[in-house]
Amino acid sequence: MYVGNLPPELTENELRQEFAPFGEVISVTIMNDKYIGSGQMRGYGFVEMALKSEAKAAIGNLTKKTIRGRVINVVEALPLSRRGLLHGRRVSNFGKRGRPRTCQLQEGLNGETKKKSAKGSERGQEGSRQ
Repeated sequence: MYVGNLPPELTENELRQEFAPFGEVISVTIMNDKYIGSGQMRGYGFVEMALKSEAKAAIGNLTKKTIRGRVINVVEALPLSRRGLLHGRRVSNFGKRGRPRTCQLQEGLNGETKKKSAKGSERGQEGSRQ
């Protein structure tokens, strides 16, 4: 399950205790910025329970519950696919502008190497600017 709007000082153990009355809690992960060095909490996490019926009971009872002054949101999380994951982190297949970035090098008739983008435009690789 995805749990959103968590207070920054909440620990994984405290979150586990909130879900325990509804069934066996398999795992609790609160996301933080450890990848960029700050270690600050991101405000969301994931809880995995043994049975789907237990998870549904937790969702029904904990959604809109106030924990330390914050109203949390609990929803069923979508399963992660193997595609798009790299070392446990999600990786986008899109460039900075939100579209696929692909290019191929092609050799022209005169031997000049050209770069062809996904849109089909070509430009020389030899760096001749005018």
